[in-house]
Amino acid sequence: MAKTGQLHLIPVGLSDADPAGWLPPLVRQTAARLTTYIAENAKTARAFLKQIGTDHAIQDITIHTLGRRTSTTEIRQWLQPLKVGEHIGLVSEAGCPAVADPGAVVVGLAHQLGYQVVPHVGPSSILMGLMASGLNGQQFVFHGYAPVEPQARAQQLKSWETQSRKLNQTQILIETPYRNEAMFRTLTGSLHGHTRLCVARAVTGQDEWIMTQSVQAWQSGRPPKLARIPTLFLYLAD
Repeated sequence: MAKTGQLHLIPVGLSDADPAGWLPPLVRQTAARLTTYIAENAKTARAFLKQIGTDHAIQDITIHTLGRRTSTTEIRQWLQPLKVGEHIGLVSEAGCPAVADPGAVVVGLAHQLGYQVVPHVGPSSILMGLMASGLNGQQFVFHGYAPVEPQARAQQLKSWETQSRKLNQTQILIETPYRNEAMFRTLTGSLHGHTRLCVARAVTGQDEWIMTQSVQAWQSGRPPKLARIPTLFLYLAD
């Protein structure tokens, strides 16, 4: 019986920083050898492959685009080469695939079909932000996005703050970059003054800046520049 291939989960950079700083050489070599990828965005996947270098011409690499309407049947077809021993890569637009990422559907199906899934080391803004925050790394939750409407957003943040206080649990969320500053204003205007808030901007990038202090301290200082820069927000209520 032929040995089946592996689904390789390849992390993508969070910024334009040199891959040598965030992607181990062996992972880079594995990614460079693959001739088939599944990606949320083919354009960004090609940019990633050009950045790390490949053993094959970019135009000879197959990239399947994973969208909201992609069916299970279609994903099964993409994974068919694994049955005959070929290897496939899965990438996110940024960071680790399948973590706060639609690629989890692909991984779940690969397990159902009995294929081996291989996760590789690389950057995750969620974990790197938590590492650098000084907040509770034993109990934490990632919420993704809060509501867009200001009043609903404020209510949700307060609800998560209550949960944080009750469970001693770090709350983690992201926002669309152009709404970062509105999110910061809501956080500092809604949370209790003693709650510790971390702002992790441009993790691994040239503009990387990570700061944790009380909401009260944030209120008394100049707000950080966050517009259109990928940012992670973390907070822990005392």
